[in-house]
Amino acid sequence: MAASVTGIDGCAGGWVAVTLSADTDAGAPSAVSVTVARTLDGLGLDSADVTGIDMPLGLLAAGWRTADLLARRALGRRGSCVFAIPPRPVWEQPAYANANQSCRELTGRGMSIQAWGLRGKLLEADAFRRAAAAPPLYEVHPELSFTALAGGTPLADSKHTRAGLAIRRTLLAQADIALPPRVRGAAEDDLLDAAAVAWSAGRVAAGAAVILGDPAQRADDGREIAIRY
Repeated sequence: MAASVTGIDGCAGGWVAVTLSADTDAGAPSAVSVTVARTLDGLGLDSADVTGIDMPLGLLAAGWRTADLLARRALGRRGSCVFAIPPRPVWEQPAYANANQSCRELTGRGMSIQAWGLRGKLLEADAFRRAAAAPPLYEVHPELSFTALAGGTPLADSKHTRAGLAIRRTLLAQADIALPPRVRGAAEDDLLDAAAVAWSAGRVAAGAAVILGDPAQRADDGREIAIRY
């Protein structure tokens, strides 16, 4: 693992970041630090870190992202937690009704209200990624991270259940990631998701991450569209 890796997830307080720092003693647990900030800029990300984020990165001018379809397939029965992300013109609409209509016109089908709920943070992450001085971000879906932590089997229990939270915390603990029981400004599921994204960021740093995406499909700014875990 790199000297430190960070995972980010959206939360009620804005964004929660979990940073894992490798201990100098072989086999020792990672040192864990947690930060909550209203904006991505406020997290004070280190450009030397490898940073993953649970947010779609890279929008198309038209059509659907292949990475989302591949992620849904990889998660099987849990695939519904991966939203299909429509092209940029849809996100530029002022309200869901307009966006849904625009999506139908551009792609032949509508978008979910749950996907529309990502709009504010999705556009913030998009702007942050495009900023010249911003550290590089890697898109990670935490359900894929937890699937890998569980040996390749998607988790049966939703993160919105007590059993689902418990198994996710256990899987992280088995990976030597010990988290506080709660963090002000972030729900427990957001904290666990950020930690799972950090774990995948460690795999990115080591060159061991699985990459889902079509290399020929590029975002409207020319950058890759890929989900790693």
